[in-house]
Amino acid sequence: MASEEARTQDHPDIRGSATDERRGAAEGSPMRAWSDASGTSGTAAGASHARAWTTRLVVVGIVLSALNLRPAITSLGALLEEVRDGLGMSGSVAGLLTSVPPLCFAVFGVMAPRLARRFGLGAVVCAGMAAITAGLLIRPYAGGTAGFLAASALALMGIAVSNVLMPVIVKRWFPDRVGSMTGLYSMALALGTSLAAAVTVPMTQAMGGGWQAGLAVWAALAAAAVVPWIPFVRDREGARTTRPAAAARAPGREPRAREDAAPAPALRITRSRTAWALAAFFGLQATAAYITMGWMAQIFRDAGVAAGTAGLLLAVTMVMGVPLAFVIPRLATRLPQQGPIVLALGVCGLAGYAGLYLAPAQGAWAWALLLGVSNCAFPLALTMVGMRARTGAGVAQLSAFAQSTGYLISIPGPLLVGVLYQHSGGWGLPLALMAALMVPQMAVGILAGRNRTVEDEAAR
Repeated sequence: MASEEARTQDHPDIRGSATDERRGAAEGSPMRAWSDASGTSGTAAGASHARAWTTRLVVVGIVLSALNLRPAITSLGALLEEVRDGLGMSGSVAGLLTSVPPLCFAVFGVMAPRLARRFGLGAVVCAGMAAITAGLLIRPYAGGTAGFLAASALALMGIAVSNVLMPVIVKRWFPDRVGSMTGLYSMALALGTSLAAAVTVPMTQAMGGGWQAGLAVWAALAAAAVVPWIPFVRDREGARTTRPAAAARAPGREPRAREDAAPAPALRITRSRTAWALAAFFGLQATAAYITMGWMAQIFRDAGVAAGTAGLLLAVTMVMGVPLAFVIPRLATRLPQQGPIVLALGVCGLAGYAGLYLAPAQGAWAWALLLGVSNCAFPLALTMVGMRARTGAGVAQLSAFAQSTGYLISIPGPLLVGVLYQHSGGWGLPLALMAALMVPQMAVGILAGRNRTVEDEAAR
């Protein structure tokens, strides 16, 4: 039976092989540099040290990158009223602003596999973190709504490519620990999301009350995420291998005779019903997430909750993902089908929306907790991306398809909420819309959670 490493060599956009690894080492990969520096190049001990070093670096890069995938959005949600006043935005324009993230994720996310094929995984993620840094620095001072939107798009472009490539990196480097590493990645993402929601308003007040500084400060965290990927920038081939030096191969197992053989054709991913179900599930959970990140603080503020407390409530919603994002992927990988988890999360979401409608201020903490549980559909979706494909090739294609298509589906939601809020003068209609969308989310989630793989369906 072929090893996991051997079975992940067939992706047409992100190829990796033993030949690629040797070529990457010759071009200055961090593994080769470590071995040369230690004087043990070509030995088992040197290879082991190199693998340990690069693996730790990848883990640090994954965590720091995940921390930066949402602060650009939740920091804006916490200060949305101040930004609207400062830039003179209407409710409809603010709704457009909250729809920009999924639009950028859909447009730029589909480009990620092609960019990775040309430049390497590490180089693309490094460039993505640099784009986030630049966008967060520029947007508060760009002047006017158009400049703010353009700079936001730059940051979101960096987030988009990293969104798509993180599951690929996890599958490539940790093929035997997809659930654990997806949980770690999701925990870091949830932590960054909740941290930005909780501390943006207090930091803004501590820095003099200007919303510009409160948004720009998050560029420092993004700059830190650039650093661990720098050693992989020139590692165009080695960074794309399944795992360095066949770390995933079982002891004593011989490599395939022709690991550098021509890759198999790309999957016809659109022929897979599971891929479409997962894309719809991803899109509907993203709709709920971006409505929550963009508007929930405003819902609480309109109900009479203080701005600082509203930001803290949003942070509570986001921080629920820290423990649950580690538990849910591990639980999901142990179940043959993930439908029961989908249903449990959906019920929590419906209860949270009902509470926001009936008593938004009185039960604010309970509704924040319930919606926080519901928002953990995101790490579940990421885990299912890794489970619904057998190979790194399948994961890369499924990740790009599900996320790009899903984010396209999610674009109208936040915008429609803004329009309904402006024209109805309250939150009744927007909350009814959010609750109604939870029903099809549960339905397609059950379909996506069936024990099937896209390789089998796309080959029919």
